Parts: sequence; C-alpha cells; structure tokens
Amino acid sequence: MIDRLEISGCASYGDAIEMMDELREINFVYGPNGAGKTTVSRLIADGSPFSKCAVHWQRGTKLDTFVYNRDFVAKNFNQPGELKGIFTLGQKDIETQNKIAQAKLDSADFTRKIENLTHTLQGDDGTRGKRGELTQLEANFRDACWEVKKRHDTKLQGALTGYRGDKLKFKNRLITECQKKAPAPLPTQSDLEARSASLFETTPTVESLLTTINDAQFLAWESDPILAKRVIGKSDVDIAAMILRLGNSDWVKQGIAYYGVNDGDCPFCQQKAPQSLAASLEQYFDETFAQDTSAIAVLKDGYLLAGERISQMVDAVVATASRFLDADALKTEKQVFDARFQTNRQRLDQKAKEPSQSITLEPLKDILQKMKDLIETANRSIRDHNAMVANLESAQTQLITDVWAFLAHSEITAEFAKYQRDKKSVDTAISSLEQQIEKATFDRKAKDAEIRNLEKQTTSVRPTVDEINKLLNAFGFRSFSLEATNTNLYRLRRPDGSDAKETLSEGERSFITFLYFYHLLKGSESSSGVTTDRVVVFDDPVSSLDSDVLFIVGSLIRQILEEVRANRSHIKQVFILTHNVYFHKEITFHKDRSAGQAFKEETFWIIRKVDGKSKILKYTINPIKTSYDLLWSEVRNGSPQAPGVQNAMRRILEHYFRILGGIGYDEILDLFDGEEKLICKALFSWVNDGSHSIPDDIFTTLDDSAVQKQREVFKNIFVRTNHLNHYNMMMGEPFVIESKRTG
Repeated sequence: MIDRLEISGCASYGDAIEMMDELREINFVYGPNGAGKTTVSRLIADGSPFSKCAVHWQRGTKLDTFVYNRDFVAKNFNQPGELKGIFTLGQKDIETQNKIAQAKLDSADFTRKIENLTHTLQGDDGTRGKRGELTQLEANFRDACWEVKKRHDTKLQGALTGYRGDKLKFKNRLITECQKKAPAPLPTQSDLEARSASLFETTPTVESLLTTINDAQFLAWESDPILAKRVIGKSDVDIAAMILRLGNSDWVKQGIAYYGVNDGDCPFCQQKAPQSLAASLEQYFDETFAQDTSAIAVLKDGYLLAGERISQMVDAVVATASRFLDADALKTEKQVFDARFQTNRQRLDQKAKEPSQSITLEPLKDILQKMKDLIETANRSIRDHNAMVANLESAQTQLITDVWAFLAHSEITAEFAKYQRDKKSVDTAISSLEQQIEKATFDRKAKDAEIRNLEKQTTSVRPTVDEINKLLNAFGFRSFSLEATNTNLYRLRRPDGSDAKETLSEGERSFITFLYFYHLLKGSESSSGVTTDRVVVFDDPVSSLDSDVLFIVGSLIRQILEEVRANRSHIKQVFILTHNVYFHKEITFHKDRSAGQAFKEETFWIIRKVDGKSKILKYTINPIKTSYDLLWSEVRNGSPQAPGVQNAMRRILEHYFRILGGIGYDEILDLFDGEEKLICKALFSWVNDGSHSIPDDIFTTLDDSAVQKQREVFKNIFVRTNHLNHYNMMMGEPFVIESKRTG
C-alpha cells in the first residue's frame, strides 16, 4: 500500500509540499474540476515525470498500479485498432487455482520477510534501522574530526587548504591518514605551527643565523691553577720565616710601597730600618712572585672582558627578536649568568689584591651551555627554514603531509579506534541483512515465476467478453458488444458485424471503458500477472454518464470496496477521486456509518484551489453532504468572489422557493422596496435566466460592496417570507465540519 503522497511543483500545485499521509485501504478524494485530482492519479500511475513529488510505499514494497483516468481512456480507446484482451483465471481448474493460492501465500511470506528485514535495515522511511545507526555513526565521527579542525584551524590553516569548508571531505581525508602507518618520530604541534607560519602565513624569506657563544678561553680562565695558588715570596730569605709565621705576606707587599717613599723609615713602626731590610724584601718578593701576580692580573682582565663580551653578545641575540628563538628562556639563563659573573668579578678583585689567597670561581659552564643550546636550537630552525625557502613547494608539501599525520595519529586516535570498532559491527549487520533480503527476494521471484506459469495454464481472454457483454445487455446497451479475436484481442462490433469503436456515443464509450477497466482489475493484459497485488485509482469514472449508469458504476465500485474491506481481493488499496457530489455520496454510503464518521480503513480528502494553487485537506468525517449543502457553503464563505456567491444564492432561491417552497417570484418582490427590490429582482432575474447561465451585464457590475448588499437582501428574503429558521440552520451547519478537520 501507499503510505504517503507528497505533491509540489507540478500542474496547479505550488512549491509548498501538499501531503496525503496516513493513507488507508480506501481513500475518498473530492474536488471540483481543475482542482488537481488528475495530478494525484498520474503521480500514482507513474511518478517518474514528477521530480518534486514522492510516493512512499508501506515498508518499501511497491505494488502494481491500475489507474482509471483520461490517460487510460486515451491509451486504450482513443487509438485505432483492437483492444488488448484481458486474461482472467478459469473457474473450472480448481487444482491449479489451489496451487496458485498456496504459491501466493508463500510469496506473501517472502514479502513479509523482506519487509521486516528492510525495516530492521533502514526503518520505515529509509533513514533509521542499521543504516540509520551507520549514518549517525558517520555523523558523530565527522563532528569529532571537525572539532580537531577547529582546534588547529587558526595556526595550521595553510596546510588544511581545500578541506576547511567541508566536514565530509575533512573526515574522509582524516580516515585515509589514520589508515596509514604513523611516521617516526611524529611531528610536534609547536614545530608544525612554526613551519606553517613560515611557509603559509607570510611570504618566506631567508633568515640570518644568530651569533653563537665562543666560551673556550673564558672557561679555561675559570679553571686556571693560579686562582687556587697561594702566591708568596722566597722562603730562604732571613725575613721569610717571620712573614710565613705571621701569614702577612700580602700586608708586607702592600707596605713596601710606603717604605720606599718614607726615607728608609719603617712605615709600620716609624723607626729607622736597617739597610739590610730593603735587600731582604727585594729578595723575598723575587721574580717568581712578580710573574704570578702578573698572571693573576692578566687572567682577571681577560676574564672580565670576555664575560662582558658574552653578556653583550647574548643581549644582542635577544634583541634580534627572532621568531625561532625562545627569547624568554635565554633571558632567564642570562640573568643567572650575570649574577654568577658578578660574584666572580668580586673574587678576582680579591685575588688581585691578596695573591696569597686561594679562590674558586662560580662555574658558568652549564649556564653557557644552556644559552648555547638555545641559540643553536634557533639556528637549526633557521637553517631548516632557509632550506624550505630554497625549495618552497616541496617544503609546503612535506608540511601538509606532516600536519595530516599529526592530526590522524595524535589528535583523533581514540575516536578513530572507536569509530572503526562500531563501524565494523554495523557494517557486518548491514551486510547480513542485505544478504538475507537478497536471498528472500530471489526466493520470492522464483515463487512469482511459479505463479505466472500456473496462471498461463488456466487463463483466458474469453470469460471477460462474456461478463462484459452480460452487463451491457442487462443495462440496455444492445447496439454493440465485445468480441474476442483469434489473437487474444477484442473488438467492438455492431449487431450487423461492423466495427463499432469509432461510432460509439460519449455515454457508450464511457461505460464500455469503465467496464473494460473494471474487468482488467480482475485479471491482466498478459497470460500471467493475473493475481498480483495491486493499488487501484478511479479518477472521475462517471463523466458523461446518465444517472442510471452512474448508479451502476457506483454499485460496481462499492462491490470492489467491500471486497477490499474484507481482504478478499488482490486489490489492496483504492483511491476514488471525483467532482460529482451525487457519485461521491453513492460510493461513500455504508449502512453502518454513523454521522459520516470514517471507518478505520478509510480516509477522506478535499482538493481545492486557494489563490490559484491546489491545496489538499484531510477530514475525519465525510466532508460532502449534498449539492444543496455545497451551495450554502459558498454563501457561508467569509471571502466569496463574484460570480460564485451570486450563482450559489440564485440556485438556493430557485431550489428552495420555486421547487420546495411554493412561493411565487412576484409575491417575494412585493416584500421589498427601493434598492433592495432592485437587488431582489436582479437575483430572481438570474433564476429566470436558468440554472447554468450568468448574464454578462450583471457580471460586469459586481464588486465587493454589491456582493455585500446582495447578501443582505438574500437573508431578508428568508426573513420576510418567515423562513429565517431555515436560513439560520443552513448558515450554522457547514458542509465541511471545520472543527473535525485534521488536514
């Protein structure tokens, strides 16, 4: 069965989707001519020309469609030549019929199995079930990948060009990268961001290397033995023992300068010193002492100069503000260097002043090495950068490769592992379901082939001829009949044997066309396919039929409906579309229906035009009462347009007062005066013109104010003839029960 129809963008339907949903076994559709009914029947017959429309089948199982509309008539009765024969099952071969019935049950079992498996696979609408799980799984992983993209997009966007605006494309590229072996070592985020800044954010240029620290001589001075040596005078001089005993060599050395300028007096006790003291002092502070003290002075001057140069050089490196240098780390290390260097300066000053003291300098080797490493790291990056500049295209290509490897094997690893596990499980389930569906479909095709072979053994086109001719004769159509040819075709012939197809009246043609379709529903145009399940559409089947034949057609269709209700037919669903109120009431009549309420196997619809566009409305009750009710519905309409409302009022007056009320035209006119009398006369003038004509002179003068005045006079006719109760009743009981409308 068909679950839902979606119609838009075709014929009189606008771009907004008009929906017929929750369709049942029997579906009644009422609408005036030109409202859009035939579009519905054509969509069901063949949806391929309707690109913006959709037919949704229950559980995805499509049935054969048999559609009676003007296209069917044109195809079968408006073409020259004979009619195709209709094959039906023979009634005598009971054994074959039983085999067919059992085979159909088996085929139905396969169909149910396919439907259940398909439901598990994709749900009712194709978006759920296991495929829905897979879709959600893919969406979740796609979103996880996109979060990775958003985290790194700012600094790595150059390497992600071509993927930054498409979630699916980005996800697929990441999946490809995740399936590759991770490079060793894996690039770091900071390295990738630095390279990306060099290669994509600006036009890359060659960068100068940073000055390196030369600390070999500086560190050699730091460990010079002279620093630990106690520099004193010659030990075999007569005063050496005293100086050594007192430990005042540095004090004595400093005092010599005062002794030379004090005219031989001792600078310490101010007594005349012996002549031998000067000689003894000179011998004590001999050439070795002089050399050592000179070495201390040279070391001090060289060490301090080199340290200051190193400090200045590091400051110059920091001042370059190179983007490859960790300037903050270098500044920190230099602060440590400067502090220790200042300590060493003080210790060297002390050593120079007191050579006999042994000193050690604060070690600066480790600090210098850290600063050298920071500078060398920056220089390596600069050399790499310059190499990239020299070969920009290949460097960019390598960076892109490294970025994707980093994202795949560092940023999405856990999510990809879960995605793979879950996807494998769902893919396995989908594959199993598809294989089972394929197997059940194969089995059903084999069973259907068996049914076709059985049908060929017992089908014939002749029973249809007998049945149609019986109906033609029973209802007075005796001037022509149907005849089977030797080639399983039909022809229409007159009693004298001449061909009747081209000379049929419109009524005869309509009736025989319907009978042909009616019997086609019981069979097939080929010797197989006689018992296939099917959906049937009747689109205005009573055009050009008189009331007697209309009743016959309605009775035959009602018979089909009862078989569908009882599930005794190959017909599983019926759509009946009509503009004829009488016919609609005829086919919707049911002795058990209460207050027009729809049965569980029925739906009711109305198709009407609003602002030139077809609209489909659904109802829970039968919305159509009588043609008289329809006329009142036009009057009840809040925004009627001329000449529709005037024509409705005219026909109401004609029906109620002339046919039912027995009140004369002149008698009613005498109840009015002035302008109201003129309007009343105009309304009754239309009545006198006949039920199906509207004078042009009246039509051209209508406007909104005139319509309103005519409404007032129309009501006053009922008031002044003492029929207001009828007016109130008809205006208060709409033919479409709006409060129960569901669509």
